[in-house]
Amino acid sequence: MKKVIVSADAPKAVGPYSQAIELNGTLFVSGQLPINPETGVAPESIEEQTRQSLMNIGAILKEAGLSYSDVVKTTVLLDDIKNFAAMNGVYAEFFTELKPARVCYQVAALPMGVKVEIDAIAGK
Repeated sequence: MKKVIVSADAPKAVGPYSQAIELNGTLFVSGQLPINPETGVAPESIEEQTRQSLMNIGAILKEAGLSYSDVVKTTVLLDDIKNFAAMNGVYAEFFTELKPARVCYQVAALPMGVKVEIDAIAGK
């Protein structure tokens, strides 16, 4: 059964998509920009942007009854691969035990001019 997951503690979807979809116990979290859901603004640094994107993912995971330890795969999109080490340092703070599989790409541009976007797949 397919279920839409929505957290008030993560930015609202700004297009024709859901924050996340749960299907048969697997959660597919849409790419999370580093937008603070209270202010609608992204922080400046890659470290703070990475932290905010992952906090947004955490809010959606919590809404679905999951946690970071339930994440099995992430995709990280960077506007500049030179930010990889700084992003990775913050990322490691959130995934400390069973680390998920991950892929990381540099892309030409991201919405709203941000430096990072992260999606996730999770399940029990």
